[in-house]
Amino acid sequence: MPSQSEILAQISARRKDYSLSRELYCHDDVLQADLDHIWYREWLFAIPACALPKPGNFVTLQVGAYPVVITRGNDGMIRAFHNVCRHRGQRLCAKDSGSSPKLVCPYHQWTYDLDGKLLYARDMQDSFDPAQHGLKKVHCVDLAGMVFICLADVPPAIADLAKTAMAYLAPAGLKSARVALRSTIVEKGNWKLVIENNRECYHCGGSHPSLCRTYSDNPRMTAMEGPDAASPEILAHWARCEAAGLPSRFVNHPRMQWRLARIPLLNNAESYTLSGKAAVKGKRMGQMPFNDAGSLLFFHYPNTWNHFLADHAIVFRVLPISATETEVTTFWLVPEDAQDGVDYDLADLTTVWMNTNDEDRQVVEENQKGILSPAYEPGPYSTIQEEGVIQFVDWYCDTMSERLAPKPALAAE
Repeated sequence: MPSQSEILAQISARRKDYSLSRELYCHDDVLQADLDHIWYREWLFAIPACALPKPGNFVTLQVGAYPVVITRGNDGMIRAFHNVCRHRGQRLCAKDSGSSPKLVCPYHQWTYDLDGKLLYARDMQDSFDPAQHGLKKVHCVDLAGMVFICLADVPPAIADLAKTAMAYLAPAGLKSARVALRSTIVEKGNWKLVIENNRECYHCGGSHPSLCRTYSDNPRMTAMEGPDAASPEILAHWARCEAAGLPSRFVNHPRMQWRLARIPLLNNAESYTLSGKAAVKGKRMGQMPFNDAGSLLFFHYPNTWNHFLADHAIVFRVLPISATETEVTTFWLVPEDAQDGVDYDLADLTTVWMNTNDEDRQVVEENQKGILSPAYEPGPYSTIQEEGVIQFVDWYCDTMSERLAPKPALAAE
């Protein structure tokens, strides 16, 4: 049962550019430390705003021990609350999503407005003050159609991400999009393995035949170090896209917690489809100027990576379930007036990433099974192919080291 000091010692002992120790990928106590010091303190991607198209719509999610409900109020505002009744703690909303003009506790019918205010509590004594028993708020921001939440009492600064993400995502028109499909799978692997697997394409040629029709697994194509440092193909693509009003150049958080950059697809492909052609015919997302705009890649640790194309967008949410189980939810977004069977075929739209998600699930699960073996020991990353994995693991280790480090004692007066 590793203590926090032992977890810190394992993180501190990690060899540079090597994977983590067995316990850091497997142990319940490490997951609890991850929850306490990362998941309960960082901004987390929750849903695309278009998942709540109308007032009264709600979506729920579970972040570690915390059930959360996100609503769209009658004023159009999106808000998040702890999904816990202020009476005796009943979970208010049990469904993944739904619609209701009010949030009504199924236990004793305490009734809350969509802004969290307590409206009705039957047969309470005269001294009871409804104003003191509204739903507990969760910090919530809408960044150009991507809704982030934070469970911390005081959330970390988000101004830089907000400014950058809103500029880069604006042309994609996410707020005027529609959810064509939402898919949730459970991968039997630690959340860090899920993110690590996403941060490299070393495995793509052997694992992702559908994706590799349009997405390059050449590390020189996807690895970049700055707004003027990329392969010639990417530099040319950036120049073309930015001339058309699409922010495209690599931009990142100083410690690589988030990054945005636009890449061209292989062979001038238009979309992530088996044919390479646009899945949505005759319509584009938002203000996208041409079909072959490639994919705007956006990741944010600890729980999201995303692809924004001319015809549709694909956004991903990762949530830990246990030390060796992770929930991965994918939303496919299309223009709000696009109709299935008329403007697009749902199978054509989703096949590449449905295949890729399942292939990644298998890779992660086999990775976890190997790490569970007492024979496992950390191995070296490829600095050519796995730069993104190194960046993520460095971010994780740096963040946890800072937060697990003993705090200096206050000097006696």
